[in-house]
Amino acid sequence: MIKCLTDTRTVSRTELVPIAMAGPDHHAVPVGQNGFKKILASEGIEFLTSASGKVLWSAIDGKTVCLFFSANWCRPCKAFTPSLIQMYNSLKKTGENLEIVFVSSDRDEEAYTKHLETMPWLAVPFNLNLCTRLTRLFNINLIPALIPLNVNGNIVEDNVVSLVEDYGADAFPFTRERKDELRAMDERKRRGGRIEELLAHAGRDYLISRNGERYWCQSWLSYKELVTILNQPFEVIFISTDRDHDEFNCSLSSMPWPAIPYEDKTRQDLKRIFDIKGIPTLVLIGPDGKTISSNGRAMISMYGAMAFPFTEPRIAGIEASLRKEGDKLPYKVQDPKHVHELKLDMAKAYICDACKKQGRFWSFSCDVCDYDLHPKCVE
Repeated sequence: MIKCLTDTRTVSRTELVPIAMAGPDHHAVPVGQNGFKKILASEGIEFLTSASGKVLWSAIDGKTVCLFFSANWCRPCKAFTPSLIQMYNSLKKTGENLEIVFVSSDRDEEAYTKHLETMPWLAVPFNLNLCTRLTRLFNINLIPALIPLNVNGNIVEDNVVSLVEDYGADAFPFTRERKDELRAMDERKRRGGRIEELLAHAGRDYLISRNGERYWCQSWLSYKELVTILNQPFEVIFISTDRDHDEFNCSLSSMPWPAIPYEDKTRQDLKRIFDIKGIPTLVLIGPDGKTISSNGRAMISMYGAMAFPFTEPRIAGIEASLRKEGDKLPYKVQDPKHVHELKLDMAKAYICDACKKQGRFWSFSCDVCDYDLHPKCVE
């Protein structure tokens, strides 16, 4: 059975916004030996703060600390913040030793306060000079930026915004080793041949239909059962990138196939695993659970249903058959229905100007004007 993963919106990452670091070039304190704390102390900062008030330094002792460089005026920062909040809350629930500290690039305290009110974590007090020194210390040229520090105050990894976008709480503790481990897990899922592991997880072993019905994972792997249900050895699974649940429901209502639930993070995982850059995208997965092609859209657009089961031998066979068919046709014709000479051409789809029916592949076309004939319509 072939599985197709479809995606229906533009795929984008958080855009990073350049920031200007005004003011004098301060002497940078080494990041090791708690350079972060030393800079704050040199500015007379005795407390951290939060939306609810002052917080003692001891609140971050012995923890992995992520410095979140952001600003209320920065749209990408505001777009990324909900994902960061979700990660933060998830890690807090599981008892991970993590704290996030907001470092503002806002131009005034009112904007700083407004931005901080959306955050459940800590912040350094608003101070333009302090912000400049910290952005220099951590070499911040673009925001949003998320810089993880270990318990000794040393940088664990460079900006991990994209890592958090891709993996959420699974990215913790943000080390290069963890990043490599996650990428290896993605590769195993992509190449491993276990369709239920790719499309489901411990908390969900079903898909949903446009009527809200559930398609249980056990039936995905049974060829005979699927033929009984769908009368074809082929299934399409909708992977939405809609902006909200209403858009998702609207998209799904127009489709006869099942989908991964909108609230399920597997949607994001699949976009990452298959490196989806643009949509619509059609990923073709064979009956063994292994990827046939990540460019099924082009295959379907060119050959339609005749491309099934989408294997290289099948496509090679179609192309050989088309070449053989073309070899039997003349290169040029002069048809009484049209004033210009017509040349043999190949097109994914066209409308024959004689019979007004759609054609595919071979046609006789005019180089001068938009005129096409089916080979069978040539006199």
